Amino acid sequence: MNLTDPNANSPEIELDPAALQERVKQTPWFHSIDLGHGIVTPGGKPPAVHQKEYAAIFDPVDVRARSVIDIGAWNGAYSFEAKRRGAARVLATDHFAWRHPVLRGREAFDLARSVLAIDLEVGELDLPALTPERVGTYDVVLFLGVFYHLVDPIAALQQIAALAREVLIVETHTDALEIRRPAMVMYPGAELDGDVSNWWGPNPACMVALLKQCGFAKVDAAWTNVGYRTIYHAWRTDELRRAGNTEERGIAVPYPPLLRMRRRLGRVKRFLGRVFGLGAA
Repeated sequence: MNLTDPNANSPEIELDPAALQERVKQTPWFHSIDLGHGIVTPGGKPPAVHQKEYAAIFDPVDVRARSVIDIGAWNGAYSFEAKRRGAARVLATDHFAWRHPVLRGREAFDLARSVLAIDLEVGELDLPALTPERVGTYDVVLFLGVFYHLVDPIAALQQIAALAREVLIVETHTDALEIRRPAMVMYPGAELDGDVSNWWGPNPACMVALLKQCGFAKVDAAWTNVGYRTIYHAWRTDELRRAGNTEERGIAVPYPPLLRMRRRLGRVKRFLGRVFGLGAA
């Protein structure tokens, strides 16, 4: 099944460096993507952060000659990285960031893909459309930075899990680290980072339990080394695991003094969000 958007196959473009730099300047970016000619898109995530995330996401799994779907691709950095690491087929999907009049994620994605001449499929699909009947199933499913933005993330996780033949990779904001039992913190309004689309902060125990409930045999949990964000590799089998052993990897919770400091910082951020109405609709 080929889901490539018929309007997405823009021809490869060849711009001189000055013209390309101007196009980049006129386009909003969240991802920092190396376009060659010494030009790196000025994303909200700097290149060093991307490198840490690439390692956390892709190093544990062998994507060579495999199929990958990237849900919430935005500017496409992780779709492109999957292809660079040898994936045979990559489907990049998004809806919110691609349709948003300020984020203009699709415009940036198309520009980067055309300049880099990366062969992948594109589907402008919202979450309800991402079912096996509509898009098929994939060896590797990327669900990065999406979970905590959803009002009903558990239902979405159950739906997305059905797309994964081998491994589902989830990256998310994390909270409630002092609670050992599965728990999630809810952020009303713009309480978290002044962003009304930030709804939930699950702890690692919660994410592992949810993924096990979705039918995955093993779940590896780890820090991304980027703030208080965690990543989970939920495996159906060990076929694509690159680690030397097949034991589940747990997460190391910070020492209590660090947790207390984090709670204080969190309270300050939420207070500022309420007082100044940052990100409020």
